[in-house]
Amino acid sequence: MTTLTAAGADAAASAPALPAGSSPHARARRSAPSFAWLGLVPFAAYVVLFLAVPTVLAVGSGFFTKDGTFTWSNIAALADPVVLKTFANSAGLSLLTAVVGAVVGALVCYALLGMAPESRTRSAVDAAAGVLAQFGGVMLAFAFIATIGIQGVVTVFLRDSLGIDIFPNGTWLYELPGLILPYFYFQIPLMIITFMPALAALKPQWAEANLTLGGTRASFWLRVGIPVLAPSFLASLLLLFANAFSSYATAAALASQGAQIVPLQIRTALTSETVLGRENLAGALALGMIVVVGIVMGLYSLVQRRAARWQS
Repeated sequence: MTTLTAAGADAAASAPALPAGSSPHARARRSAPSFAWLGLVPFAAYVVLFLAVPTVLAVGSGFFTKDGTFTWSNIAALADPVVLKTFANSAGLSLLTAVVGAVVGALVCYALLGMAPESRTRSAVDAAAGVLAQFGGVMLAFAFIATIGIQGVVTVFLRDSLGIDIFPNGTWLYELPGLILPYFYFQIPLMIITFMPALAALKPQWAEANLTLGGTRASFWLRVGIPVLAPSFLASLLLLFANAFSSYATAAALASQGAQIVPLQIRTALTSETVLGRENLAGALALGMIVVVGIVMGLYSLVQRRAARWQS
């Protein structure tokens, strides 16, 4: 009996030690191949087909002529004054709508912060922001044409009832200034969606500590709230800029003539008879847009990473 006990003890001592809290069955499950990555296959296919492949084709076409000959002329066209002015128009429009949309959206978020998350008003604003942030393209253009177009409801009412002409110097709605109001329409809701989580994540303990140390509401926002929220605000601002810079459908439906912004200039390069034979110029323009949006989204990623430090 003693011999058997000693032999069992020696066998137990020589057996490989298992980690604490583990069992052979658990170790077998961990060593088995995981197929969880298969859930990413549909998303990966979507990214490759609708993002990676069009990007490669657009960029690659900018370095070739229509018959496949390599050329630098398409890329050199990016330095043309007309093209540079178009990029400046796009950047100016995007910056204006992003700044105004970010400020107004942040104020709306601040107003919602005083309401309970389950209140009807806050739920209604959240739902409306989620819908309106995606309400663009032809539908949004038609809504503005029907309301403030030449024969729009608001235009006719102001002209016939109040004697106010909102188009004294021409129909600005169908030109570059006419894109500002429609862009506000989806920029402000997008700001509410992206900035509200950061504002709601402010810890009440910070405000209580500020009051305990003799601070005021103003000192809390100046020394705690604004510095903490600044990275999130800047990240949302960059996202709004990229969103406006890459928007096409609303501008295409409103500004049917001309190429005031880069997406419309790409359309002109592909369809206009005046640039026949230079269709690949659209690839060079797309490359310029990709560079601008890539820089903006890179900055967004860096700022968002910094903002995530305190949110986690």
